[in-house]
Parts: sequence; structure tokens; C-alpha cells
Amino acid sequence: MELRKFGPTGRDIAIAGQGTWNLERADRALAIATLRRGLDLGMKHIDTAEMYGAGAAEELVAEAISGRRDEVFLVSKVLPENASRAGTLAACERSLARLKTDRLDCYLLHWRGRYQLTDTISAFDELKRAGKILSWGVSNFDIGDLEETLAIAGEGQIACNQVLYHLQQRAVEHDVIPWCEKHRVAVTAYSPFGSGRFPAAGSKGGRVLGEIADELRGTPRQVALAFLTRRDSVFAIPKASRLAHVEENAGAGTLRLSQADLTRIDEAFPRGSRRRELPMS
Repeated sequence: MELRKFGPTGRDIAIAGQGTWNLERADRALAIATLRRGLDLGMKHIDTAEMYGAGAAEELVAEAISGRRDEVFLVSKVLPENASRAGTLAACERSLARLKTDRLDCYLLHWRGRYQLTDTISAFDELKRAGKILSWGVSNFDIGDLEETLAIAGEGQIACNQVLYHLQQRAVEHDVIPWCEKHRVAVTAYSPFGSGRFPAAGSKGGRVLGEIADELRGTPRQVALAFLTRRDSVFAIPKASRLAHVEENAGAGTLRLSQADLTRIDEAFPRGSRRRELPMS
């Protein structure tokens, strides 16, 4: 599994991690076994949030990483309605309790809400000083929000921006990824397979993925992950609820696409024009 520096944190993180959105709906024992198998395969980045299953996903993650906490780059998120200064501090404590850990490796604001960013960032700074989070970042932030965050926090403080990014939704390539690269902010792609809308094998794009996968002795999903993480700034957190799925995801970490492959995929899945608002679903 290829490792890269995760933004300004200095941590070496696998390009493919593990998402947990709706994972609590899967068979619990199998979901836990799948997360553990992912760790075995080098997928140490586990992403969760207080929103996921109203905390149930965090509790599931706690069981999966029991006895292995030091291996994991553990990320959770605060909901915007909880993101006042006091609310962020309290939300973090609840997440730590559910995750049965004393610290998060990164803590994110899930999306922009009504509270001032100065309040949320002040709480992040306090949590960082206390050792309860080791870094912090944001999620679903477009350029304007990122600029405001940078103006408050300064360079080298925003660890990552977690955004929707898959082959059929490449809006972040226009401005967000270049901005993050300029300011050493990692980009984490959520829903990298399109949340159930992965290109069908018989579609134009699906055929291209299948042909490249056959040439590389991989799978179409591995090709998609390799394309999304082709830039050094980008990481992905696909969810898997079965062992075969997490093993397939991990296989993308060693797949190498040629420039010709990248061009074919780019032509099959054009990024389109810039959208007025950053998509979240």
C-alpha cells in the first residue's frame, strides 16, 4: 500500500483508507472483521463521524480497533449544529468516549453551519493543546470557506478537506484540489465509488475501466481508486462491509496507471464545468 504525507501533519498515510458511513447498518460482526482486515492490509486511516448512525458507527469502530489503536489514523467529525466553541469541545468528548480512545488523529468540521468559524477553530486549538486531537481539518469546504479558515488559522494548520469526489463528480478538480495543494492541505475523497452509482460494466465509462483493469490485472473499482488518488495530495476512504470488498480496495494501493490510462479515463469521465456550489451528494 502506497503511503504519502497527510497534509501538514507529517504522518505517512495510505492512499486508501476506510470509510464508515452507514456501516452500522451492515452485519456487525462482519463489519468489524472487515475493518480489522483493512488494518491488516495497511488501510490504517479510518474515518467516522458523530452523525453516522447517531454515534453507532463510532462505537463499531471502537470495537474494531480495540488493542490496535496505535496503528490507526483515526478521524471523526463534529456536526455543524454542535460546532460552537463549547459544543465542539463537548462533541469531541462524546466521540472520544464512544471510540474508547484518549485522542483523535484528526477532527473535522463536517460542513459549514451557522456558528462562526472562529469559535470552532478556537475549540479545535484548545483540544489540540490538551492532546485530545492531534490535528484538525474541514469537510465539504469550497474556496471561500477555505480562504476564511486560512485567514483565521494561518498556514500549516488545516490538515485536510474531505470532499465528495468520484469519477462522475469531479468538481473539486477545478479549484479545491489546486487550492489545497498550494496550501499543503490533504484532500480526502469520500464516496469514491459514487454511493451506489458506480459506472455499469456496459456503459461507455464502464467499458473503459474494464479494459484498463484487464490490462493491469485489476478490477474496475481499483482502477477508479487509482485514478482518483493519482495526485499526491489526494487520499480516498471507500467503505467496505465485506472482506472481499476491503481486499479489493486495498489492491488499488499498488495499481499504477500510465499516462495513456489516465487520458482514457479522463475522456470517458469528463470533469465538466465548474459548479456554483460544491456538491455534497
